[in-house]
Amino acid sequence: MLLCERRQKPYFFPFLSERKQEVARRYLDAAKFSTYRFFGGCEACERKQLGLYAYEEIETFPITALEITFRKADKLTHRDFLGALMSLGIERDTIGDIMVEDGRAVVFVSADISDYVSSQLFKIGNAGVRLSEADAASLPKGRGFEEVSCVVSSLRLDNVVSAITGLSREKSKNIILSGYVSLNHLPCGNPSKAVAENDVMSIRGKGKYIINGVLGETKKHRIRISILHYR
Repeated sequence: MLLCERRQKPYFFPFLSERKQEVARRYLDAAKFSTYRFFGGCEACERKQLGLYAYEEIETFPITALEITFRKADKLTHRDFLGALMSLGIERDTIGDIMVEDGRAVVFVSADISDYVSSQLFKIGNAGVRLSEADAASLPKGRGFEEVSCVVSSLRLDNVVSAITGLSREKSKNIILSGYVSLNHLPCGNPSKAVAENDVMSIRGKGKYIINGVLGETKKHRIRISILHYR
């Protein structure tokens, strides 16, 4: 913040996880520093850079989208791409989201390493790949969502975790107390914490979910909720 204010120039942080974004957001808001923006290359990105600016809002971030093409018969996963990129000796925080579909992936990287990645990445696993600059208007759809509905007795966190995982209330309470559940990108160890529409919840080993909406009550006065599960 101080460098940005003194030099009157934008300052960019590397790619941040959603948890680190939330921590940074709370810190900046508490410091009453309002001229900042998170961006990861497209609006759907989860990992994002943080940009601080003095006056005019940042329009261009130092991010390059690289398209990686390969044979559709080569079933490559997000983990394959991340492993190959990390094997080049680059830091994790220089890599943003990786969107994969059959025969194609788009990876967002810090602009200062894009030429290096393009010149060094020829194979992912045993699959040959080709790199080019991606068209931001034509991106893979990414993981997508699966919508499910659950019935809970209340919107307590342990109730919702139990409904999602199929675990008992007691086991759900234990995994919350053990720190395995995050709410809105931060660890939440309070089983009685109430969840609300649009809350984002992650359960270690189970996945990531969004509380999509409260659909109403059943005849037995239980609550029906819609949940989006990241594929």
